[in-house]
Amino acid sequence: MSSSPASSPVPAGASPIADPSPLSLCAREPHVPADRLVAEMVPPPRFQSARFETYVPDSGQPSQGEAVEVLSGFAGTLGGAHATGSGKRRWFARKAEAKPAGPRGVYLDGGYGVGKTHLLASLWHATPAEPALKAFGTFVELTNLVGALGFQQTVQTLSGHRLLCIDEFELDDPGDTVLVSSLLGKLVDAGVALAATSNTLPGKLGEGRFAAADFMREIQGLSAHFRALRIDGEDYRHRGLPEAPPPYGDEQVTKVAYATDGASLDDFPHLLEHLAKVHPSRYGALTDGVRAVCLTGVTPVPDQSTALRLVVLADRLYDREVPVLASGVPFDRLFSEEMLNGGYRKKYFRAISRLTALARDSRKIPGAQEG
Repeated sequence: MSSSPASSPVPAGASPIADPSPLSLCAREPHVPADRLVAEMVPPPRFQSARFETYVPDSGQPSQGEAVEVLSGFAGTLGGAHATGSGKRRWFARKAEAKPAGPRGVYLDGGYGVGKTHLLASLWHATPAEPALKAFGTFVELTNLVGALGFQQTVQTLSGHRLLCIDEFELDDPGDTVLVSSLLGKLVDAGVALAATSNTLPGKLGEGRFAAADFMREIQGLSAHFRALRIDGEDYRHRGLPEAPPPYGDEQVTKVAYATDGASLDDFPHLLEHLAKVHPSRYGALTDGVRAVCLTGVTPVPDQSTALRLVVLADRLYDREVPVLASGVPFDRLFSEEMLNGGYRKKYFRAISRLTALARDSRKIPGAQEG
């Protein structure tokens, strides 16, 4: 599926090929069936190779090394088969099993960029169970699964699992929080182990770094099942790395888009408008087959709703390791001071951090270094 954005003419000197047009995210309106939502509940491509051994703790932050030790031990308690010889789950087998003592969940508590997602994915990989008996997804992906399957079917689908990992547990929507807390209560009763990270509640103006108290309060009766692991540290994406590269010019972004197989090319304001027409659960599918995202005319995001949609897109691009080549304002000027000081500040700083990392990655694209 491809389309040439109206604002991006074919650059002078482009090679005459059958279809020279790059892809366009604005031309895509993907539909994601429920079975794909279930099948994709695994660590994203960026974290497919994540292991405890590949996590590099900051030597100045002992809590990072301690977290690796605790999580490794936790994974070791989750062994055992929960499937028949034919590979089908034994939905009611757990009734005859004794429930293990101690917390059945861990909560990774820390700021953005300290490696929580890497550790969560490492736990998933280290858990000695076949992939079909482990699930990994963001809070948004989990709520989308409930929407697609219904509550009871989701409970049945996940009750045969050994482990459910939830990244970026949202604490800013009371309705969704209650829904997922109810779901997790059912899964805990079925013997499923849980692991989660979370975002900060709105209104916590100066407290965006750690959220354990918020998380434990919002999940109410489930708090006794979780052990909180605090992970101190600074954003690893900026630890010892150069500053984000300056934006490119419109002409260079367009030229690279036409020269790069699988690149998309979109005008940034038009892309923001298009995101409002696509459910965030489909933002991953929106980038299917895209090897680089090229954006012209990046400007500050105009409002909070648009900003939160952009955060989700940034997460999906980061998960899939899709470099971003952009013209306009640098990514650290995407969000206003009011947004960065508000209740969603943790999400916005994470988006800036991840988009900056993807902007660095774009420098590896042939032609991106040319002036």
